[in-house]
Amino acid sequence: MEKKRLSSEDILKKYKGQQAPERGFSFLKDPCFFAHSVFLKSPHRIEVLAMLMGLCLLVYTIGQRQLRLNLKQQETGLKNPLGKLTDRPTLRWIFQNFQGIHLLRIQDNQKISNLTDERRNILRFFPKPCQEYYLLS
Repeated sequence: MEKKRLSSEDILKKYKGQQAPERGFSFLKDPCFFAHSVFLKSPHRIEVLAMLMGLCLLVYTIGQRQLRLNLKQQETGLKNPLGKLTDRPTLRWIFQNFQGIHLLRIQDNQKISNLTDERRNILRFFPKPCQEYYLLS
């Protein structure tokens, strides 16, 4: 393999480019993720887990990006946990906000419980299949 000399400027660009993926994998340090309790013995399983985690991070990032683009296009925002309007909500916050929503089935009827006006408003910025999941279409 040919060794290539990088200029200081190129090295700095590459170094700064690591920030986005590293920020994405910060969830590994989150106590809610339980990464410290995962034990894999075979290298193959470690590779598979890393691939799955990378794929999940990709889906998560695309979802967050799509939400932010929709908010920007409509020139609006969502209230963050402190009640301030933001056009850059995290998908993690959205997921936490949606905890406690349940599908109730009574005989042949279905109803979503705890779907507040705020949560309905958030769903407006997601694609139609997400809204259908919450029986809104």
